[in-house]
Formats: sequence, structure tokens, C-alpha cells
Amino acid sequence: MFTWLHPYAKTERAYALCQSLFPYFLSAAVLGLVVGLVWGLVFAPPDYQQGDSFRIIYIHVPSAILAMGTYVAMATAGLVGLVWQWKTAYMSMIAIAPVGALMTFISLFTGAAWGKPMWGTWWIWDARLTSQLILLFLYFGVMALYAAFSDKQQAGKAAAIIALVGVINIPIIHYSVEWWNTLHQGSTITKIGRPSIAPEMKWPLLVSIAGFIGLIGTLVLLQLKNVILIREAHRPWVKKLLLTSSTKGER
Repeated sequence: MFTWLHPYAKTERAYALCQSLFPYFLSAAVLGLVVGLVWGLVFAPPDYQQGDSFRIIYIHVPSAILAMGTYVAMATAGLVGLVWQWKTAYMSMIAIAPVGALMTFISLFTGAAWGKPMWGTWWIWDARLTSQLILLFLYFGVMALYAAFSDKQQAGKAAAIIALVGVINIPIIHYSVEWWNTLHQGSTITKIGRPSIAPEMKWPLLVSIAGFIGLIGTLVLLQLKNVILIREAHRPWVKKLLLTSSTKGER
């Protein structure tokens, strides 16, 4: 099933793939964020109930959705590492973790800013908010456990197990507004066939989500490249790469 990935178990090939993909994700991030946020924050109509305060949705919803998606990607990388013992999979997992934590923090911060005018408080122990906070702690846990081991292969195994256990929190976050009595509003664009958002608000939101995907990809690729260079600093190809880069910088 994953045979096409086998060449990228080698760090040199994985680094080259990062180099190849980087400009595409960067372009998607710049284009999607500029178009989506300007469209949503400036040109989308105000909400009939919330007025202009609803516009934070163009940052909050993409970060909240993708915080979960990024966690699943991190856990998947950990699973690949556990099953096939690829160190590049563990490197990918730990490269994804801080980016996912950043998205989770943004979702919590913007959610609090949105909650103040809507609910009259910055924070409430709502099911959705609490499970999203747990997600942030799971990201921190993966990073902390990985850093606690000097043997990074063992660190990857331990962190991957934590990441996989934490996947149970993802459906809890997603369905929390349906399973429990919660102040948090229900899904908007994820209702298949019947999104509860007007088209003139939905399209800039979708473009913003695409921009956030590009941003996440860009940051993960940068982080993964750094992890590979640090872990493989003793390899001849890394020494050659760094020597070439320093030579170019002196010109």
C-alpha cells in the first residue's frame, strides 16, 4: 500500500522532496491567505446576528479544522514509523507537532476572542473548547516526550504511541457539539449537502482553508528540513550540501 513511499525512507530523498514541494505550498499559502482573508475580512457581508464580529471565522475555523487534520497526519507518520521503522517518519511526526500546536493555539485564541462578544466571557469549560485544549496538551506531550530521549529512534517510538492514543480525542472534538449540551455553535461547512453558511461567506472561507493548508505545509517542510539536517549532520551528503550553501553565501 505504501510501497511508493519506500524511497523516501532515505533522509536524502526526503530532503529533496521537501525542496521540491516547498514552492508549491508557499505559493498556495500566500495566494490562499491573501485572497481568502481580504475577501472574508473586507468584502464578505456582515452576519445578520453577529455583525462584523463573525469575520474572525476566516481565521478561527481553518485553524480549528486543520489543528485536527494536522494531528491525524502526525499520528499517521508515527504509525508508519512504528510499523516500518522509518526514521524519516519519526522526523516527519516531530516536524508536524509544533505546527499543529500553533494551529491549535490560534484556534483557541481566536475562539476566546470570538466568545467574548458572543458569550460575554473569554473562556468557558464547554465540551468543544475543553477537548480542543486537550489537543494542544497532546501536541505538547508528543514534543516533550520526544525531547526527553537522547536516542531519537526510541524517542520516536514513544512519541508515536502517545500520538496514536491521542487520536481518540479527534472524534470527540468533532462531535462534541452533538453529543453534549454546548454553547459552541454547530458545524457550518462540514454539513454534507446542507452547509449552514451563505455562499458569499462560504467561498472566502474555503479559500482561507486552502491558504492555511499551504501555510501548514510550508512550515512543516521547513521544520522537517531542519530536523533532517540536524539529525544527519554527520552524513556526507549533508556536509556537501552545507559546504555548497556556505560557498554560495560567500559569493
